[in-house]
Amino acid sequence: MPALASIHIYPLKSGAPLPCAQATVEPRGLQHDRRWMVVDARGKFLTGRQQPRLTLIRAAPADEGLHLAAPGMPPLAVAAPPPDGARLPATLWNDALAPRLADAAAHAWLSELLGLDCRLVYMDTACRRGVRPDYARAGDEVSFADGFPLLLISQAALDALNARLARPVPMLRFRPNLVAADTTPHAEDGWRRIRIGAAEFDVVKPCTRCVFTTVDFERGAFAADGEPLKTLASYRRTSAGVTFGQNLIPRALGTIRVGDAIEVLA
Repeated sequence: MPALASIHIYPLKSGAPLPCAQATVEPRGLQHDRRWMVVDARGKFLTGRQQPRLTLIRAAPADEGLHLAAPGMPPLAVAAPPPDGARLPATLWNDALAPRLADAAAHAWLSELLGLDCRLVYMDTACRRGVRPDYARAGDEVSFADGFPLLLISQAALDALNARLARPVPMLRFRPNLVAADTTPHAEDGWRRIRIGAAEFDVVKPCTRCVFTTVDFERGAFAADGEPLKTLASYRRTSAGVTFGQNLIPRALGTIRVGDAIEVLA
């Protein structure tokens, strides 16, 4: 039976991954996953696609706020924005949002690291964002993730890719929340509903990959050879684009743990 090999969250969108032995599944995804985001001075979201140095930021939840660290920068504790604090009109893809605005020290820290004027924003419970209706049920929500609450990839899929590459890449190039062990390559493509621990998920859509997969997150820079996207495109291209991994929407909430069985329900 497939098993859950690893769990990762990304407290800051496009920031470094944070491994977890267990996680709480919430309607928007894993607790603390992608609840913070960097935007430019106009409120437009920024990711590693435009700013690969974002991947150097190690963000960790701390006392309802966030702890930030990055090479060459002093660590910074960011307080949770107050309930009556300012909100900043922001855009994430086609979604118009009103997240809470972090404090000036956070903006200055990020602006220095990235070399441009930017802001840090927080998704509280009042900042709601729906999942694409063609893949969702009424009321489904998502965090600041690109489109869906969670992403799952099988380890075997990565192994099959790395067998084709001159230089293997780590799984975290693809920024999954969940990694499945003990499957055939891309077994997740045939799953429609799964149970992990106390949680259940609909498997709703293949994840379409982009240039972000070419960012070496340990250097905060694009790979000069365009890999692994170039090789993926040679055998994983579909009418929707190059796919790798599957997006999930929670249907039953609860705690999941590394080592949990992954039961394929449909």
